[in-house]
Amino acid sequence: MAHRIERVNNLIRHEISELLQRQVKDPRLDSFVAVTEVSTSPDLRYAKVFVSCMGSEEERRKTLSGLVAASGFFRNKLARRLRLRRIPELSFQWDDSIERGTHLLQLIDEVSADGTPDRHSD
Repeated sequence: MAHRIERVNNLIRHEISELLQRQVKDPRLDSFVAVTEVSTSPDLRYAKVFVSCMGSEEERRKTLSGLVAASGFFRNKLARRLRLRRIPELSFQWDDSIERGTHLLQLIDEVSADGTPDRHSD
């Protein structure tokens, strides 16, 4: 069963990414939006769609509200494209893992730049 859920997650992630690139015409979704992950409930009733995009906090809020407003459109298109008995209800969530990763890399760079002793000074 877990393998099926994983396949459904990948299908939904791929289809929503395609729809965002080619068919969504909402001005709130003008910026590049990446679907990073989809997590579907075991009964396939609900799916959390994790998204990320570059921009300010205001642009992120605008993007998230655009995605929520377009959720019916996405479900309708998914029903036509995927052969599933039930199309899950979509809830869009912000994925900040890219920002956290960037922050961690900056911290590592700072520590290595400040704390690395010069081996060639002997």
